[in-house]
Formats: sequence, structure tokens, C-alpha cells
Amino acid sequence: MEKLKMHSPDLSQQNIAKIRALFPGCVSEAEDESGNLRLSVDFDQLRQELSDQIVEGPQERYRLDWPGKREALVTANTPIAKTLRPYRDESIEFDSTKNLFIEGDNLDALKLLQDAFLGEVKIIYIDPPYNTGKDFIYKDNFVSSKDEYERASGERDEIGERLVANPETRGRYHSDWLSLIYPRLTVAKKLLSDDGIIMVSIDDYEQSSMRKLMDQIFGESNFIAQLVWEKGRKNDAKFFSVGHEYIIIYAKNVTYLRDRKEAWREEKPGAREIWGEFLRLKGIYGDDYRAIETDLSKWYSDLPKSHPAKKWSRYKRVDKYGPWRDRDISWPGGDGPKYDVIHPVTKQPCAVPERGWIYASPDEMQRQIKLGLVEFRDDHTEPPFRKAHIRPIPEEADDVNDVDEDEENGDDTEFATQVRGSYFYKQSQVSVKYLRSLMGAKVFTNPKDHEELARLVEYVTPNNRSALIVDFFAGSASTAEAVFKANATYGTNHRFIMVQLPESLLDAEASTTGTAKKTVRAAIKLMEKNGRPLVLSEVSKERIRRSGEAALAGDRHEAWKGDVGFRVLKVDTSNMQDVYYRPDEVDQKDLLHAIDNIKPDRTVEDLLLQVLVDWGVDLTLPIRRETVHGKSIFFVDENALVACFDTGVTEELVKELAGREPLRVVFRDNGFVSDAVKINVEQVFRQLSPGTDVKSI
Repeated sequence: MEKLKMHSPDLSQQNIAKIRALFPGCVSEAEDESGNLRLSVDFDQLRQELSDQIVEGPQERYRLDWPGKREALVTANTPIAKTLRPYRDESIEFDSTKNLFIEGDNLDALKLLQDAFLGEVKIIYIDPPYNTGKDFIYKDNFVSSKDEYERASGERDEIGERLVANPETRGRYHSDWLSLIYPRLTVAKKLLSDDGIIMVSIDDYEQSSMRKLMDQIFGESNFIAQLVWEKGRKNDAKFFSVGHEYIIIYAKNVTYLRDRKEAWREEKPGAREIWGEFLRLKGIYGDDYRAIETDLSKWYSDLPKSHPAKKWSRYKRVDKYGPWRDRDISWPGGDGPKYDVIHPVTKQPCAVPERGWIYASPDEMQRQIKLGLVEFRDDHTEPPFRKAHIRPIPEEADDVNDVDEDEENGDDTEFATQVRGSYFYKQSQVSVKYLRSLMGAKVFTNPKDHEELARLVEYVTPNNRSALIVDFFAGSASTAEAVFKANATYGTNHRFIMVQLPESLLDAEASTTGTAKKTVRAAIKLMEKNGRPLVLSEVSKERIRRSGEAALAGDRHEAWKGDVGFRVLKVDTSNMQDVYYRPDEVDQKDLLHAIDNIKPDRTVEDLLLQVLVDWGVDLTLPIRRETVHGKSIFFVDENALVACFDTGVTEELVKELAGREPLRVVFRDNGFVSDAVKINVEQVFRQLSPGTDVKSI
């Protein structure tokens, strides 16, 4: 029994708890004067979190440290003057799809997505580089003066390639790898919803570092599980065959998940087949449950050992609710209630389980007996047992007919479920062979199995049928196909955002050997055949196109809307000239070139996307283009945002748009036919649509 504290609240610890909720990596363990461990704020780390410059002052404490950690945090916090540009020709159903494919540096992409998708992402799944000593890694460099940063307008390509090798000569240093992962996870956390989770695939070499890193970023208390994915034996191993990888899972807020009573369960494999056989036999024998049981038992015995229903042959008894098995009727853990339960034949009290009855009161026990969910033994000398049906019965079982006709062929019937184990087996060659068949060549060396990922997506989204799923190390785009697979199988309408750097396939070919080189060559041939650029992101997009077509052509749940499109956006420099950011630095000789603050090579759709990013508007909203008073007008989700970037905007056009009462409206700063019209814009909207937020670029 907990004791009362008998003292006033410890406000210091409460405040530290609030800091930990915002910055888990800034709260650690420290000894007080009495030698007791208490939560303590790492003020040096907190100062660094709140700064865009490197802060000095390390101290000894319990935490994960490495050379370059502070620079990595600066990298996470430094703003960028970049944007996302749309590419219609590379997209599928650009105007209507809810899926995004972003090409570019994933850290830049995550920063650009922050405002639009803050707290909106249910699942982040990533399969980052495993630090093999041969992988390509990102090379970030934000450690420069403020003047250098401003004059570069957020650009870093002057410092060299964004992608550098992690060679054996440098060793498999953890620090380089941690500096790659740390800022990306830090920014990605902001995208997660309160009930969001992150799943990270990793191997043995960096598993311990990843756990410690995620403890700092997400908080140790938010750790959920570490799954083991066994992919097959390696007979060429010297000591042990290490054929497994891990999936480390953390919650954004595990307390929030528990408070919502969110329970993750998956349907028992083979349950639908058992139900289908029951329905077939019921059509033959009607209510003769003994006859159904006899034939059902034979059906089980005739199944091959590999059939998933073979495992559930305990569901061999049958009543009006379908196949069932027995389960314990005693109180879990002991000390349950004990009362008389009369045997229906002997009329004597049944033996009471040693741990007591599972039902708290005699009334509840009688209700369960009346529903037919308690099975008595031959006599009263043993306790009865409960029934567990292959298809859970509704709460009000009295209202259920033997078999509802509208459920006989339905896919929405619920079946017996189970908690997923932390170990599962799926040979890696299964996904390799599948992808070779889909793409016509072996273009990826170690793709993740999209069917297993689809099962995971379904498992962790019991209360969300249209979750947003992000993978910012898209690679082979297995996550995108997993979303298609989950939607087609389970009738969900999940959406995805994939991010992939346009890594050069030619560079990869030059730096690899053996099987990896052959795989890269196959990818190069595929891209050349399709007339696509020789970069990895193009191979990823091709996989999404083909898997989408396959999903539509295969078996699909009627509740899935069939969205297999994706809107391609690419990270690029800002659409705005330097004068837009630093007008005070324009020399007189440059004034003629500074008349327009927009770069000459940018389109009106480029401007629209930057406005969406800057305003924090969902980048997947439908976009419609309409001509009004001779000008091209964009309507984002109809009236969520209206944009006009043409020149020569008249007061008549302004009044027309104000009459539609949009939530937001944006014009080009020098786009008005006269200064008088520009001055009157806000007044027009104040009169006709006072709730509209009016801005210009």
C-alpha cells in the first residue's frame, strides 16, 4: 500500500518532469546530498537545445556522448532557406492523391514538413544505413558563421557532395553514424501525433547505440518493444549465423496510449478459414452441432502441417456462435471471489477454483451461463470452464441469431485475436524474389518485406483507418508498397510520405563490388530503359508506380479508395531572390535586377508550394486551378487557401475572391495593376470576408 507523502509537493521535480516532456535528452540521473538518485536537468544540454550555436560546458553525467554531438544538435536546430518544388510529370494523380514522395536531403525535407504535419504522423518507420563500413552517409555541415549562412541562403552544396562514403580506412566509427541519425530523429519526433510511434530497423552493430539515442530523444519510459526479425541462416558465418535484425519501437507518449486503452492485437492466422469451414458445414447440417464437430475435426486433421489453421485445431467444439475452445474460469493471480455455482444436472454446488471465480459477482456468473458461454463438466466435482470462440460474440449476445446472413460472406467479421510476439521469421529471399519479379530485375540488395511491414502497420493502428505514415530513408520504397498492401487487404486508407536522396547510381556502381555492383548495374539498365535519371530516388518511384498498379489489379477490400498516386516534390533553393531576405544589402547598381523578388526560373506552382510550406498547410490537400477575370487562380482544398501569382491583378478580381470567403489568400507583392489596388486589398477583404488571412510574397 502506498503511503501518503505527508509533505508539500516537490515543485522542483514537477518542473523537471515538464522539462523532460519537452526535452527528454536534457533530463538525466544525479545523486543528491544524501546519495539518492533523483532526476536532474542537464542545463548544458538544455542551453544547447535552445541555441542555434554550439554551447560549451560538458560535465560528467549518465548519457550517450560522442564527438560531434553538439554539432549534430546545431544541425537539427538551424533553419534553412529552402523550399519544395512540385514535379507533375513524375507524379501520379498529382491533384488528388494524399501521398507524397519527396526527393532530396531527408533532414531538409523533415524541416520543411514540420509546420504542415506537426503532430499529424501516426507511424514513422525507417531503415537507416547500418554503418557497415561501406555505406554511404550524409555529410552535414552547419558549423559556419552567421554571415556565411546568410550569404549562402541556407545552401551547403558549395562545401562538396552531400553524400560521402564511410570507408573502412575511417573505421566503423559510431560518432559519424550517430551524428547522421541524431538530428533527423530529433526533427522527426515533432511530426508524431500524441498516439504516434516510431519503428526503426537496425542490426547488431548499432542496436545498442540506437537504443540509447532513442532513450535520449523519446524518453526511456516511452520504449515499447524491440522486435527480432529472423531472416534466415547464413552458412558462411565463422562463429554464429547472425541472420536477424531488430525493429526498435518507441511511442511519442506511451502514457497517452495507455490512457486511451489502446490495445494492439492481430487476427489469429487461419481464423477466417476455420469460420468459412464452419459456415459450409452449417449449411449442410443446420443446428446439428455434433455432426458439425465431427466433420470439423476431420477437416483439421486433413490440413497440411504448414496451414495456419492447423495451429488452432483446439477450436473443435461448436455451438450457435461458432467454433470454440475452453479457457480458464478462475481469477487471474488468485484471491478471487468464491460463491456457489449450482451444477444444472446434479443440483449441487460445483467445486470452486483455488484462485476463485473470474466473475466478480454471482449475477455476472449467471448472465454468462444464460448466454451459453459457460460449459459445465459431467458433474459438480470439477469447476466449469469458459468458452473462447473463434469469432468474438457481441456484448448483447442475446440479440445474435445463429449466423447473421449479412455476415456469412463479409470481410468485416471479427475473429479471435492475439498479442503479437517480439520474434518473427520471414526469409529475406522472399522479398528479394518478389521485387525481382515486380521490377523485372534485381535492383535492390536487401529490401524489407512489404507484407511484414503491412502486418505491422495494421497491428499498431487499431483505432486509425487513415493514418499518416512517414519513411525518410525510403530506399527501395518497401514502406510505400506496405501501405498499399495494408489498404488493399484490410480496407484502410492510410497515406504515406516517402523521402529519398537522389543518390547517384553511377557513383554507387564505382564504389561497390560483387553482388552489390551487379544490383546497381541492373538498376542503371532499368532507368536507362525507362529514360529516367540515374539516381536511386528514380528507382524508388518506379517501384511505387509498379506496386500501385499491382495493388489495383489484385484482390482489394471494397473500403479502400484505391489511392496509389503520389505527389512528387523536390527539395530546392528558395524561390525568392536574395533581396527578399536581405533588402538592406542591395547596392544601387543592382536595383534594376531587384525589381522582382522571385527567381526567373520558378513557376507559379513552385510559388504555391512554398506558400503551403511557409503557411504550414497540408501538402497533400487537393489543388484546383481556375481562370478568374483572366488570371490563373489556385484553390487548395477549395477555400482553405486561394493564391494568385499573376501580375495585373485588378480590384474586380480582388472583390471576386473576397466574395468566396477563403480562409487564406495570397498575392504576388508586385502583382497588382496599381499601388491603389494593392493598398485597398486588405480593406476589401475586411468588408467582404473579415475572417480571411491576407498575405503577399
